[in-house]
Amino acid sequence: MPPMPEPTRRELLSGLAMAGLGAAGAAGPAEAQAQPAGPQAGDGVWLCNEDSNTLTVVDPVRNVVAATVNLTSFDEDPRPPFRFVTGGVIPPHGAMVQKPLYHGAISIHGSCPSPDSRLIATTGRGSSNVYLIETETRRVVGNRPNTQARDTTNPERLTSGIFLGREPHEPTFTRNGRELWVTVRGEDRIAVLDVARAREESAGGRPGHALRGFIPTMPGPAHAWFSADGRLAVVVSQKAAVIDLLSVDYDAEGLSRIAGRRRIEIAERDPFGFSPFLKLSPDGGEIWTTHKLADRVSVLAMQGEVRVAETIQLPDLARPNHVEFVENARGRFVYVSYARVDDDGPDGIASSRIGVIDRSAPAGRRRVVADFHSGGREAHGLWTDPTGTRLYVAHEQDELPNTPHAGQTVCSAFDVSDPVQPRLLARIPLGDLALPSGRLRSKKSINLVYVRPGARSATA
Repeated sequence: MPPMPEPTRRELLSGLAMAGLGAAGAAGPAEAQAQPAGPQAGDGVWLCNEDSNTLTVVDPVRNVVAATVNLTSFDEDPRPPFRFVTGGVIPPHGAMVQKPLYHGAISIHGSCPSPDSRLIATTGRGSSNVYLIETETRRVVGNRPNTQARDTTNPERLTSGIFLGREPHEPTFTRNGRELWVTVRGEDRIAVLDVARAREESAGGRPGHALRGFIPTMPGPAHAWFSADGRLAVVVSQKAAVIDLLSVDYDAEGLSRIAGRRRIEIAERDPFGFSPFLKLSPDGGEIWTTHKLADRVSVLAMQGEVRVAETIQLPDLARPNHVEFVENARGRFVYVSYARVDDDGPDGIASSRIGVIDRSAPAGRRRVVADFHSGGREAHGLWTDPTGTRLYVAHEQDELPNTPHAGQTVCSAFDVSDPVQPRLLARIPLGDLALPSGRLRSKKSINLVYVRPGARSATA
């Protein structure tokens, strides 16, 4: 596919002046609406399990696993090379994807809800693709009936999804929901997909039909997020100490075009050039990004000319992964997940921590005001319910022997009605996926999103 159209010099200069303007054809931020506090029936917490290539769906009303979505291709055929368990032997997680004739996902990693929360996009780092999943039905878009189905085989055959390039990391929907942007971290570009065509391609349509083109970036683009009006995309990298700002126009059909670009150097703030994640604040005024190896987070002010307004130091070896905004009647705070695992958790159980930053403090004077144990080992993804009273945390590592849930990856649920003193509600073991030939343990959760189907998401 050809690259996305590049702007002329005149378009470049005019495009950079539009970052703070309203967007025509792009959805704005959702207005606050009165709604009952806490989880509601039909909500789901979706976790990407990288080693097992499954998605766990937690019911946040009961804090139990409601479903496990299968993105492997095991047991689609009764013959041994296609099986998960052969001769009674369960392969190690790392060896699963090397089984002959495996065509399923490899290293499910990133995820993002569509603006209306009816779709989730999730990336396979190792299989170089992206899948779409309907949140209400939990159906993988493009799966087809398995013509070889028997009592000992799966009734569906897994779609191949959409192939993108080496190491796709995080997907992001445009605010009108027409496109999906995926940072291709192993290269220096963002893949731009037409969502309607992606549905068709996933269902067996012409390969490459969904790909509109690529947007050149710095090396190793890790994540992109749009401004509230959709006119600016902010891109961070895990290979370069820069932030790219892309001004975006939309045509009459709501499809994007790059109208300008600017680069911010951040070597003094992140000398390692390893910034994996970012997210826009609910009021649209700031984007926060993590600098994992520098143990810092930075804040970009989105009004006027976008700039890095401040950088906040975290504890040594905190190794921040994700940020999440917690806003309710008790104030405005930012949570930061620390990958570091400490041995001094509650009841002597090893645990990571979540840092708490008071966002209501004046810019330049913000700092970590508290922290709390995450309830698991190597905290990663964070997401709150729409009313900001519940927090869910994904963890990468299994729980240790001789502890509760030993050998299981857990998702932690917190009541954050008091954001400075959260209350642990549950440590939810993710269990396993029942395949016809055996049970596949859900393992190594990376990203996590809270979804209320039909409601406007953080990407709207």
